[in-house]
Amino acid sequence: MNLRRRTLLLALGLAPLSSLAQQRRLVPGVDYTELKPGQLVDAQGKVEVLEFFWYGCPHCYTLEPLLEKWIAKLPADVQFRRVPAVFNEVWARDAAVFFTFEALGVLEKMHRPYYDAIHRDRLNTRSPAALAQWLEKSGVDTTKFDEVMKSFGVLSKVRRATQQSAAYRMDGTPAFAVHGRYTVSAEQGRTQAGMLAITENLISVARQGLAGAK
Repeated sequence: MNLRRRTLLLALGLAPLSSLAQQRRLVPGVDYTELKPGQLVDAQGKVEVLEFFWYGCPHCYTLEPLLEKWIAKLPADVQFRRVPAVFNEVWARDAAVFFTFEALGVLEKMHRPYYDAIHRDRLNTRSPAALAQWLEKSGVDTTKFDEVMKSFGVLSKVRRATQQSAAYRMDGTPAFAVHGRYTVSAEQGRTQAGMLAITENLISVARQGLAGAK
């Protein structure tokens, strides 16, 4: 969700993912942004794809089912990773929840349910009591959760996510970054499927660059 202006068509038409790329050649600055200089990537010998998201973003939530199917079909040479965008203290707290799930080894189990709790069930995540009650119902040890959420490891990852949000020049969510060099915003993608189609195209470009560097 853009901090100022993101009332988009993300929930509209789910055109075939390849349609946009087939219709015309992608234009830098229009369909995607090229970062100069690019960012260092963690993937070794693979194309790194990052999704910048926020649990409170309704567009991220409606994208999630399509994204899950897309991730499952990614080729072996693509390394996908979610990055909780951080712009303020509220987003930082939700990022800490994400990294706490990850540290506890329950991220895969809790990621979608947490989205559902916020957008479908109206969970007030700003209320520690409401969050603790939901976690307990979900089978998460709340004492352990609180302990890990305040740990150095989680706080370090939140700081890193904050730095990445700035380094990749994020101004809203959802957004994608491909191999430290290209970003795709929701406005550029125009639809959910459009974002993924552009990202697929940029994965191919990044793959060619890796091949050429060998």
